[in-house]
Amino acid sequence: MIRQGVFHASMLAAFLSLAGCASGPGGSIYVPAGGSTRAPEPPQTTKGGEDRENPQVWRKSEQPEAREPEQTQRSNKPSYRDAGDELSPAALSLVREADKLLKSGDAQGAIVRLERAQRIAPRSAEVYFKLSQAYVAGNKLGPAEQFTLKGLSLAGSDVRLQRAGWLLLADIRRAQGNVAGANHAEERASAL
Repeated sequence: MIRQGVFHASMLAAFLSLAGCASGPGGSIYVPAGGSTRAPEPPQTTKGGEDRENPQVWRKSEQPEAREPEQTQRSNKPSYRDAGDELSPAALSLVREADKLLKSGDAQGAIVRLERAQRIAPRSAEVYFKLSQAYVAGNKLGPAEQFTLKGLSLAGSDVRLQRAGWLLLADIRRAQGNVAGANHAEERASAL
């Protein structure tokens, strides 16, 4: 009987010593015997010297001014580009393949080629306009409108591309039955 008690006591001691080795991301999750009863502090996850116990709450009118990154302070250039990317030879080849497929009536094949071109030249307004035309040919006017809007956002200061995009948007909106939206897009095209 005494042997079993000693055996259980030694097993318990071995178990507790192994349990003391367990730790989490912030250190040990166990409080050592005879140690402090206070729980350990959680690991700091915030950057800088923020006061975690007394965070400051600002009214909108009292908020400190946000500091711009150094890079933005150095240059006075706008954050947008004046024009989208030029087409690389690979993207241009895919656009030409897509044009041939559209002429033959294969809108889905054209969309596949143009999506590949879009991955190669993600900031090319021309690719987005071509994608829009392919979606129109596939009678998918919702995505066609979205791709046209994306292309317009990338056209920058290229008046030729902007005019083409606004006219394309007008045609799509008219096909959707949005006459007011079509008229607005045509006005934007004629203002350029």
